[in-house]
Amino acid sequence: MKLLLFDIDGTLLHSGGAGKRAMNKAFTEIFGIQNAFKNISMAGMTDPGIIKEALDKHHLPWNPDKVELFKHRYFQQLRIEIEFPNPRKHIKPGIPELLAYLNKDPRFWLGLLTGNWQEGARIKLSHFGLNRYFKFGAFGDDSSDRNKLLPFALKRFEALNTHSIDLNNVYVIGDTPLDIQCAQPYGAKTIGIATGGHSLDELRQEAPDYVFSDLSDLHSFLEIFEDDGS
Repeated sequence: MKLLLFDIDGTLLHSGGAGKRAMNKAFTEIFGIQNAFKNISMAGMTDPGIIKEALDKHHLPWNPDKVELFKHRYFQQLRIEIEFPNPRKHIKPGIPELLAYLNKDPRFWLGLLTGNWQEGARIKLSHFGLNRYFKFGAFGDDSSDRNKLLPFALKRFEALNTHSIDLNNVYVIGDTPLDIQCAQPYGAKTIGIATGGHSLDELRQEAPDYVFSDLSDLHSFLEIFEDDGS
């Protein structure tokens, strides 16, 4: 059995900037500052880490009550923004075919490892018809530190299966160096996908176990698991 944990933004889909627009609108409503996330990089970051960076940038304290209000408004705005047509909004190449295949193959379990808060993750995935493939995962709700997320995904996998899984059979799949870095200390395998803001060469510098330009070649992707004896 193989456990495949997917990142969302840049790996499975591009929301066309819906997430950032929704965050900016929610921040304006709650904190009174417009375009608060300008020049803040979101790639590979967790949602709580992103808002912490925005608060620090604008010299605002971390107020748990206001952050909860921000989250509530962010989810409301995201549901609106994700519906707007945008030429950049798309599912990444090969993803529908890949997930449909893996979902039917009993050798594989699919999960998420994402910095999105879970509700935001589900909004994005549902819009693109992908939510049904992911019963569990690890999310920004679990920790603001991406490097601490993998154990949450493993614990939820074990709860569904009543047994653990060898980390040699766990694959973390993402489009940023942070996706690769968060898995390596645990001994999980890593698959870099150059469909986000990082090139193949940039991903290779992090020494992932595998790297692809995209996931449009199903046969090449499945060869990974033949090599690993699956």
